[in-house]
Amino acid sequence: MTVENPAALRFIIGEDLYLLKGDKSIALSKSLPVGETFDSSPQKASSNEPTVSGFKYLGRNNKRFLVMVHYADNEFIDDTHLTALQNILKRMELYMDDVAILNTAAHDAITFEAVTGYFKPEKLLLMGQKAVPQDMEAPVLNQPRQLGNCLALYSFSFDEMMSSNENKRVFWDQVKTL
Repeated sequence: MTVENPAALRFIIGEDLYLLKGDKSIALSKSLPVGETFDSSPQKASSNEPTVSGFKYLGRNNKRFLVMVHYADNEFIDDTHLTALQNILKRMELYMDDVAILNTAAHDAITFEAVTGYFKPEKLLLMGQKAVPQDMEAPVLNQPRQLGNCLALYSFSFDEMMSSNENKRVFWDQVKTL
């Protein structure tokens, strides 16, 4: 059986999967990191353990592209929203190893300075008002702007986009400029 999307594995296999070094070509084609656990849930694919700064995030941040979201009921991001985000990233020729997805709901009193100091993003996508750090100046919706060395875009959350084709169009028109 061939599975096109790693997120679908959670419906087929209930156990943990481990990739070995010999599985590198499979991992690269499916955007899964080599040597890390994939427990049949997209929530744990490419997750990083808390660091000294305390950030736990999804992805590897290889291309310094930070996506900030807010999901109070998820460790990282809702499964369907993760699949949608992966499709968006694929259209931008980016993969999970290229980005870091940070759920602001999982971190108390998160500051813009702490986030940018740790991730050193060159591109920043803030998805929804709740994803904006408390000390950050209120950004203008769907207008990319330069913040130091970082090109930032504040746009709709996935919940706001899923119910509106117009919001999806506006989001795509802006995010592809990052």
